[in-house]
Amino acid sequence: MKSKSKRLLSVLIIAIGAVLVLQSPSHALIASISDLFVTHNNKEVLVYFRVKDCFTKSMEEAILAGIPTTFTFIVELYQKRTIWFDSRMASVEIKQTVKYDNVRNIFYVTSSLGNGAHQEYKDLAGVKRAMTDINGIAIAPLRFLSRENQYFVRVKAKLDKIRLPLHMEYVLFFVSMWDFETEWHRQEFVYK
Repeated sequence: MKSKSKRLLSVLIIAIGAVLVLQSPSHALIASISDLFVTHNNKEVLVYFRVKDCFTKSMEEAILAGIPTTFTFIVELYQKRTIWFDSRMASVEIKQTVKYDNVRNIFYVTSSLGNGAHQEYKDLAGVKRAMTDINGIAIAPLRFLSRENQYFVRVKAKLDKIRLPLHMEYVLFFVSMWDFETEWHRQEFVYK
């Protein structure tokens, strides 16, 4: 009886240790903003960027299981000031959601920027690009800017909390391992 309980205790300790190692930040991907580029057309200030290292294996498995996954991007435009606090001139929040249809084997990606329409993808690689590459988002009218003034854009991305049916997120502790929020990434520019 004692040897059986010792084995059970040993297995339990090893299992808890494995969970702690898998949850440690050193083994997790650290999502970040990259390739931030600010430009303009003749009407608006445009922002381009990409999010790197945000899809974990468990997140991919959850998407393939049909769990809707939403990324939120926050883009802010500031005017730099030397004597006083920087002035926020505009802020845009973009939500991109992916939902997989197991029956039709199609991924649907919707964006809060569109008119409610969705894009369809047949492969996960295309979905990853659609979810993480933000191209030419208009953040403010060009008339907000004054020539030769200094400005900056800052961008942050986060994964919205996953909501599973019947409060399953409390049972499935690994859902918390999907959570990510990037640091603010900043790009300065002078409007000429």
